Amino acid sequence: MEGDELQDPGRSQACQALGRSRGGLTTKVHLAVDGRGLLLSIVLTPGNVNDATAFADVLNGVRTPRAGTGRPRTTADRVLGDKAYSSRAIRHLLRRRGIAATIPERRDQVANRRRRGRRGGRPPVFDTEIYRDRNVVERCFARLKQFRAIATRLDKLANRYRAGVVLASLILWLREAAR
Repeated sequence: MEGDELQDPGRSQACQALGRSRGGLTTKVHLAVDGRGLLLSIVLTPGNVNDATAFADVLNGVRTPRAGTGRPRTTADRVLGDKAYSSRAIRHLLRRRGIAATIPERRDQVANRRRRGRRGGRPPVFDTEIYRDRNVVERCFARLKQFRAIATRLDKLANRYRAGVVLASLILWLREAAR
């Protein structure tokens, strides 16, 4: 019976969004926020997972209700991301969905494009003025980390930790509405 518990995929560290890093077991919180820094979508992954692998799940989780009636809006006007999200696959996904991207290129991608010369293609469009607004995401993380349970991940189960993040984001939404 105890051997079956060890094989239960629902109880494994990966399913509980726990991954090994230098500091021990960690969890990454991937967010999509609006222009005010309020949470729109959240995905939890183990700490040793690349940011780009969760991008599509975060983007698919965005649901913004309309002012009147109708289906919620699922397509953003623009995505601002850091260099971790600079990949052909992500840029292709955004282009296919009609979403403008403001993501800086990684140094190795610039070097590879230049090394290939004319065959390397054009550099992606990047607007530094628009990119300055990306700090909204970092400020959202800072506001979420004010909640002790979020900052320290006191919950053992990933679904409970995610529920705590959602509750904290609801409090932030209500604080914003009271302003």
